[in-house]
Amino acid sequence: MHGPFLVDHEGGLTPMRPPALRFAWRGRGCDLWLEEGAIRLAALAGRVPSTAGQAAARPGAFALLGAMPGELPAGWRLRLTADHRVRLESQQPMAGVATATQLVGAMVGFALTLDPYLDRLEAAGVG
Repeated sequence: MHGPFLVDHEGGLTPMRPPALRFAWRGRGCDLWLEEGAIRLAALAGRVPSTAGQAAARPGAFALLGAMPGELPAGWRLRLTADHRVRLESQQPMAGVATATQLVGAMVGFALTLDPYLDRLEAAGVG
Protein backbone atom coordinates (compact mmCIF):
# COMPACT_ATOMS: atom_id res chain seq x y z
CA MET A 1 0.00 0.00 0.00
CA HIS A 2 1.11 3.52 -0.79
CA GLY A 3 -1.52 6.13 0.03
CA PRO A 4 -4.73 5.20 -1.80
CA PHE A 5 -2.94 2.73 -4.11
CA LEU A 6 -1.64 -0.80 -4.20
CA VAL A 7 1.69 -0.64 -6.03
CA ASP A 8 2.99 -3.66 -7.94
CA HIS A 9 6.65 -4.53 -8.56
CA GLU A 10 6.69 -2.69 -11.92
CA GLY A 11 5.20 0.51 -10.45
CA GLY A 12 1.64 -0.20 -11.58
CA LEU A 13 -1.03 1.47 -9.47
CA THR A 14 -4.39 0.06 -8.42
CA PRO A 15 -6.66 2.54 -6.59
CA MET A 16 -8.28 1.26 -3.41
CA ARG A 17 -10.96 3.96 -3.28
CA PRO A 18 -12.45 6.57 -5.62
CA PRO A 19 -11.35 9.18 -6.46
CA ALA A 20 -7.81 7.94 -6.74
CA LEU A 21 -6.31 11.44 -6.45
CA ARG A 22 -7.46 14.91 -5.50
CA PHE A 23 -5.60 18.07 -6.42
CA ALA A 24 -6.25 21.78 -6.84
CA TRP A 25 -5.68 23.97 -9.88
CA ARG A 26 -6.15 27.73 -9.62
CA GLY A 27 -8.11 27.24 -6.41
CA ARG A 28 -10.50 24.68 -7.90
CA GLY A 29 -10.90 21.18 -6.60
CA CYS A 30 -10.03 18.48 -9.14
CA ASP A 31 -10.46 14.71 -8.95
CA LEU A 32 -8.92 11.81 -10.85
CA TRP A 33 -10.50 8.35 -11.16
CA LEU A 34 -9.16 5.24 -12.78
CA GLU A 35 -11.60 3.04 -14.62
CA GLU A 36 -10.84 0.02 -16.73
CA GLY A 37 -9.08 1.42 -19.78
CA ALA A 38 -9.58 5.10 -18.90
CA ILE A 39 -8.46 8.01 -16.74
CA ARG A 40 -11.28 10.37 -15.75
CA LEU A 41 -10.64 13.88 -14.44
CA ALA A 42 -13.07 16.53 -13.23
CA ALA A 43 -12.88 20.07 -11.88
CA LEU A 44 -15.46 22.23 -10.17
CA ALA A 45 -14.80 25.25 -12.34
CA GLY A 46 -17.10 27.73 -10.62
CA ARG A 47 -20.68 28.63 -9.84
CA VAL A 48 -23.19 30.62 -11.86
CA PRO A 49 -23.77 33.99 -10.14
CA SER A 50 -26.84 34.03 -7.92
CA THR A 51 -29.90 36.11 -8.64
CA ALA A 52 -29.54 37.79 -5.25
CA GLY A 53 -25.89 38.76 -5.66
CA GLN A 54 -25.20 39.33 -9.35
CA ALA A 55 -28.43 39.00 -11.32
CA ALA A 56 -27.05 41.07 -14.22
CA ALA A 57 -24.21 38.58 -14.79
CA ARG A 58 -26.47 35.51 -15.06
CA PRO A 59 -27.58 35.87 -18.70
CA GLY A 60 -23.99 36.16 -19.94
CA ALA A 61 -22.90 33.23 -17.79
CA PHE A 62 -25.69 31.02 -19.12
CA ALA A 63 -24.97 32.09 -22.71
CA LEU A 64 -21.33 31.04 -22.30
CA LEU A 65 -22.34 27.75 -20.72
CA GLY A 66 -24.63 27.08 -23.67
CA ALA A 67 -21.84 27.70 -26.19
CA MET A 68 -18.92 26.00 -24.42
CA PRO A 69 -19.83 22.30 -24.89
CA GLY A 70 -19.34 22.57 -28.66
CA GLU A 71 -15.92 24.19 -28.13
CA LEU A 72 -14.46 21.67 -25.69
CA PRO A 73 -11.78 19.21 -26.79
CA ALA A 74 -12.71 15.63 -27.65
CA GLY A 75 -13.39 13.59 -24.52
CA TRP A 76 -14.42 16.67 -22.50
CA ARG A 77 -17.86 17.66 -21.27
CA LEU A 78 -19.43 20.45 -19.26
CA ARG A 79 -22.08 19.77 -16.63
CA LEU A 80 -24.20 22.23 -14.70
CA THR A 81 -25.12 20.74 -11.33
CA ALA A 82 -28.46 21.30 -9.60
CA ASP A 83 -26.91 23.96 -7.35
CA HIS A 84 -25.50 25.80 -10.43
CA ARG A 85 -21.91 24.70 -10.03
CA VAL A 86 -20.03 24.24 -13.29
CA ARG A 87 -18.15 20.97 -13.63
CA LEU A 88 -15.70 20.27 -16.45
CA GLU A 89 -14.87 16.62 -17.05
CA SER A 90 -12.40 14.75 -19.21
CA GLN A 91 -11.91 11.12 -20.06
CA GLN A 92 -8.86 9.74 -21.81
CA PRO A 93 -7.94 6.19 -22.75
CA MET A 94 -5.31 4.38 -20.74
CA ALA A 95 -3.46 1.34 -21.99
CA GLY A 96 -2.46 -1.22 -19.39
CA VAL A 97 -1.91 -0.56 -15.72
CA ALA A 98 -1.62 3.05 -14.54
CA THR A 99 1.73 4.35 -13.38
CA ALA A 100 2.57 7.45 -11.38
CA THR A 101 4.10 9.02 -14.50
CA GLN A 102 0.86 8.49 -16.46
CA LEU A 103 -1.26 9.99 -13.70
CA VAL A 104 0.94 13.06 -13.23
CA GLY A 105 1.00 13.55 -17.01
CA ALA A 106 -2.78 13.28 -17.17
CA MET A 107 -3.19 15.79 -14.32
CA VAL A 108 -0.82 18.31 -15.92
CA GLY A 109 -2.45 17.93 -19.34
CA PHE A 110 -5.91 18.37 -17.80
CA ALA A 111 -4.87 21.49 -15.88
CA LEU A 112 -3.23 23.13 -18.90
CA THR A 113 -6.21 22.37 -21.14
CA LEU A 114 -8.59 23.60 -18.43
CA ASP A 115 -6.85 26.98 -18.05
CA PRO A 116 -8.38 28.95 -20.98
CA TYR A 117 -11.86 27.72 -20.08
CA LEU A 118 -11.40 28.94 -16.51
CA ASP A 119 -10.38 32.34 -17.90
CA ARG A 120 -13.53 32.50 -20.03
CA LEU A 121 -15.76 31.41 -17.15
CA GLU A 122 -14.22 33.99 -14.82
CA ALA A 123 -14.69 36.74 -17.43
CA ALA A 124 -18.39 35.79 -17.62
CA GLY A 125 -18.75 36.04 -13.84
CA VAL A 126 -18.67 32.31 -13.14
CA GLY A 127 -16.29 32.14 -10.21
